[in-house]
Amino acid sequence: MHNLTLIIICFLLGIAARKLGRMPADTSSVFNSFIIHVSLPALTLLYVHDLRLTGDVAVLASMPWLHFMLAAAFFLVAGKALRLPRKTVGALILTGGLGNTSFLGLPMIEAFYGREGIAHGIIVDQLGSFMVLSTLGITVAGIYSEGRPSIPAILKRIIIFPPFIALLLALFLMPVVYPAWLVAVLGRLGDTLAPLALFSVGFAFRPGHLEGNGRNLSLGLGFKLVLAPLVLAVFYLGIVGVRGPGVEVMLFEAAMPPMITAGIIAAEHDINPPLAGLMVALGIIFSFVTLALWSMLLGNV
Repeated sequence: MHNLTLIIICFLLGIAARKLGRMPADTSSVFNSFIIHVSLPALTLLYVHDLRLTGDVAVLASMPWLHFMLAAAFFLVAGKALRLPRKTVGALILTGGLGNTSFLGLPMIEAFYGREGIAHGIIVDQLGSFMVLSTLGITVAGIYSEGRPSIPAILKRIIIFPPFIALLLALFLMPVVYPAWLVAVLGRLGDTLAPLALFSVGFAFRPGHLEGNGRNLSLGLGFKLVLAPLVLAVFYLGIVGVRGPGVEVMLFEAAMPPMITAGIIAAEHDINPPLAGLMVALGIIFSFVTLALWSMLLGNV
């Protein structure tokens, strides 16, 4: 419970810091950069190193890919049925198809499942969400911004991403026993992820223009927070028939709110930035309730 309390406090402190104007306007960007270059790679090096690569890893990594394809199909059909503008559909695919499995996901996993659940979350995030963002996500952004990302550009995004480099290094170092001092250093650096990530999210939070976006937000957040995790739970638990702590964490990750980076990419490509921003911000707020409910439901199956 104290981890969840920390998350809420850091989120509120971020909001307060922006309101009071006591920190630079680019504080959120600096914190996000530290998380990407230091906190997340440290956690990856620490926890992936101790994973046993079995068939379970493929199951965990598959969820974000299925999630994104489900989102693309759902919003394409909904867009035609509701006659939504083209860029609205693109924004909904990006934010509704990509979950915040890292910045919010890992702290929330630690809060509800303990530190031992983080390793499963990192697999979902690194082999799933990040790879989907860097391939399918970038491709969708290019299509809806009337551009076409080149294959070299996509590969470059993947190769130079610090957590991905840490993932490869952790896999390479699996046969090596980490010295105690390295474990301690990586642990302390990794501990910065939760407070910095939630402070950054709070600092960057801006309600934006709610007027005129009610239907689109209901459609997008209803899919991301409720429908998509429900469909995926039925698929993995009922059809595939997989069980275990890793699967529970994976489905918990499926219920995460929209990915912050997906909203940023939508804004950079001018794909309905106000809607994308609202999806991210309001999704995080609503997820404090929906994730608690999903945790209880998944614990009973």
